[in-house]
Amino acid sequence: MTNSGLSRRSFLQIAGATGLGASLTGTIPSDLQRLLGGIHDDGRPADEVVPTVCEICFWKCGIRVHKRDGQAIKIEGNPEHPLSRGRLCPRGTGALGTLYDPDRLRVPLIREGERGQERFREASWEEALDRVAEGFKRVAEKYGPESIAMLYHGAGGSFFKTLLKGMGSANIAAPSYSQCRGPREVGFELTFGEGIGSPEPLDIANSKLLVLIGSHLGENMHNTQVQDFAEGLSKGMRLIVVDPRFSTAAGKAAHWLPIKPGTDIALLLGWINIIIQEEWYDHAFVARHTLGLEQLAAAVAQYTPEAVFVETGITPEQIRTTAREIALAAPHALIHPGRHVTWYGNDAQRSRAIAILNALLGNWGRRGGFYLTSKSELKGLATLPDFPEHAEPADRKDGEHLFAGSTLASGLREATLTGEPYPIKAWLVYGSNLPYVLPDPRKTYQAIQKLDFMVAIDILPAEICGWADVVLPECTYLERYDDLIVPWHREPFIALRQPVVEPLADSKPGWWMAKELAKRLGLERYFPWEEPREMIVTRLRSSGYSEEQIEGLFTKGTIKTEADPLYMLPDEDYEWGTPSGKIELYSQQLADYGFDPVPVYRRPAQPGEGEFRLLFGRAPVHTFGRTTNNARLLQQFPENEVWVNRRVAADMELRSGDRVMIRNQDGAETGPIKVKATERIRHDCVYMVHGFGHETKKLRRAHRNGGNDALLITKYEVDPLMGGTGMNVNFVTLEKVEV
Repeated sequence: MTNSGLSRRSFLQIAGATGLGASLTGTIPSDLQRLLGGIHDDGRPADEVVPTVCEICFWKCGIRVHKRDGQAIKIEGNPEHPLSRGRLCPRGTGALGTLYDPDRLRVPLIREGERGQERFREASWEEALDRVAEGFKRVAEKYGPESIAMLYHGAGGSFFKTLLKGMGSANIAAPSYSQCRGPREVGFELTFGEGIGSPEPLDIANSKLLVLIGSHLGENMHNTQVQDFAEGLSKGMRLIVVDPRFSTAAGKAAHWLPIKPGTDIALLLGWINIIIQEEWYDHAFVARHTLGLEQLAAAVAQYTPEAVFVETGITPEQIRTTAREIALAAPHALIHPGRHVTWYGNDAQRSRAIAILNALLGNWGRRGGFYLTSKSELKGLATLPDFPEHAEPADRKDGEHLFAGSTLASGLREATLTGEPYPIKAWLVYGSNLPYVLPDPRKTYQAIQKLDFMVAIDILPAEICGWADVVLPECTYLERYDDLIVPWHREPFIALRQPVVEPLADSKPGWWMAKELAKRLGLERYFPWEEPREMIVTRLRSSGYSEEQIEGLFTKGTIKTEADPLYMLPDEDYEWGTPSGKIELYSQQLADYGFDPVPVYRRPAQPGEGEFRLLFGRAPVHTFGRTTNNARLLQQFPENEVWVNRRVAADMELRSGDRVMIRNQDGAETGPIKVKATERIRHDCVYMVHGFGHETKKLRRAHRNGGNDALLITKYEVDPLMGGTGMNVNFVTLEKVEV
């Protein structure tokens, strides 16, 4: 049994004949019933091809959707779009399985009975939106508008962020910061004075050597990077992979370093020590742009190859050889900063060690390193009024997590639980299945029980929907407009997400919901447009784009603008955003606040007898739990497995295909899940793909399909610099079961 507030056998009991996961019959035209299992392309030509932007993951690739008889039949990459370049990953091409998923939410739902009984009834949009507005008003009047928090994922959340700010709340958080990428941003900001951003400015296609530290290119399928990765390899790029598991990328590597989990900082500091001691660093770049080399050299002197070997299991010869190869390839060498980097609670310092090593290579603004980005100009709406003053976010207490650059989702959960620094009494949850996103789902359910009101906005009946007071069904990205997409990139551009097909059933786009709620809350002034196309055209015209360019955006999907230079000149000065104006190899601001000015390795806790460290990641055809109900993608990757070292499995009398229950140190468990006995993983850890094993029966394909690692992440370490949650600190045991 799990320790969560939702048992494995709990499911959404719907009052009446329809509700979460109920039949669409009668709610959409009969000629669409045939689409519910997913439409297929029978080879006939399309009637129309519509450009838009994918959101099956966060990368936002440009796509072209083929239509016939008013329905989407095929998705391909848009060659006009700088991120996709005419190609897509399997998830993007298989997204029709989500569009035509028969388990989609289709009507607004209102909870009946006590929270946790999970009984709902259908409602009209009028009633549901009135109920949401009334809930927010009630909380704001009793506790203040700052007591309303928003936790979100996805582009459509921008409209609800405007709504929350208009109400007077700054408690808006994306879990992707504190549970994924935040430590990386902080590590690079402390070193270079600027973060990495998205998409990452990595010149992989022109690198001579790439180092991946727990970054699984080829499995995470970040489209542009995977294309660049393939191009770099085709040009002879050397690859070093540091990972306890022999990943897909490791199969392409010149060196696979099967590091002991949790010891990455020791290896990084060992490399830094060798490169400084052997004077293999870029002397001209370091002299011109950095500060603190002497202090850095003194701090890392203890990390000899022999000392690092004791901690990491990587031999001194391997450490010296790889350090030399990295240095010889500089400045056209790159240590990948990663993306999901919340591992052990020391993650901002590990990311800072990666940043320092890159700085020694002199690769910032250099070919094959980090290129310099630029961005297309786009003005906001001149008529948009200022937001009211608001209290500071409730995600941390004074003096905590000083270097966090965004509001912490886990911190808002904590404030909801404790009422400190002030009460959080309402949640707006947009597109984020919080029990499987935030660590320790028990705390999430406990926090929800403290709320006076919660609304969940989603496409599918995820577990979070079962705990909401009101559930609002959003249409997919193929059925709606979102705000314009204007990233920092090597080739600046503006991209458009526009509807390809009409929303199925009674689902609605997020912009429409936000506008309707604004009317009920007296906040219409923050939405001074009738429909998003009007807003989009107004912004483009005010930014100086021609009618021809605007029309091209709707027909081609992008507007491209002139790029700034990608690389620095050898003698060019650069404005670094640190307090010193230099790249800070030694951080005085960290020292001033009592933190290590240079990263320090501290030995992590180790699994006990019969235990394994739990590691988790992703599959190339799935976006975690967002696609594990997608029939098309499940055909390619039907369920996850738990990777176990082959010799360990033999000692436990386990073979590939056997099923086990996985239990963690706190008694939480998941399974049955298949075993994958393999030599591609160390003996002291196990690995599984995240996003499987859903508990709700309303996701019929995903329900208890495989194992759910989120249930096992009941322990986590909080990063003292920025509040990220290190989740690779759980230990598990395996028990064979007969199925």
